[in-house]
Amino acid sequence: MISAAALSAMALAACSAGQITQTSSQVAAVDGASGGDRALGVAVENITVLIDDTTGEASMQFAVTNQDPSGQEYTLESVEVDGQEAQLESTDPIAEQCTLIADTPSHLESMPQSNSDCTQYTTVTLENQDWAFAGNLPVSFTFDHLDEPIEVTATVSAPTPEAGELDRQYDEGESTTELF
Repeated sequence: MISAAALSAMALAACSAGQITQTSSQVAAVDGASGGDRALGVAVENITVLIDDTTGEASMQFAVTNQDPSGQEYTLESVEVDGQEAQLESTDPIAEQCTLIADTPSHLESMPQSNSDCTQYTTVTLENQDWAFAGNLPVSFTFDHLDEPIEVTATVSAPTPEAGELDRQYDEGESTTELF
């Protein structure tokens, strides 16, 4: 006779059997593009070209992670956007299980910084070639120890405003957006 505990265990195992398959193709809930080998190598996530809507200055945001289980360190050598080499603040090699975060100077200033030696922060700037918001641009990341660059298509966007900067007013069924 099969006990209630054994039946419960079988039922629970059967319920979760398809979970890996159901979630294996899901990606992180971030706005930017992603590329590279997320499981066994270098991955670049949340890649976005940012255009300041006031000054027109261009920059980028992205996060590089090193998931290489061999212990290999990787150095980001260059970033190219639409054929133009971006100005990359110098970075150290990215060790296994470590991260490089790039963002605008104002976002990096307001971002809580990790005390870990395993997280680096940098800025990337480039010349705005009259890129339009909501457009897409080819972006190429070159690392030492990788045979080919990581290439993605990234969205052009305005930086996320600071909390309280964006005031949405709703009058008579219409909405307007004003930046302060």
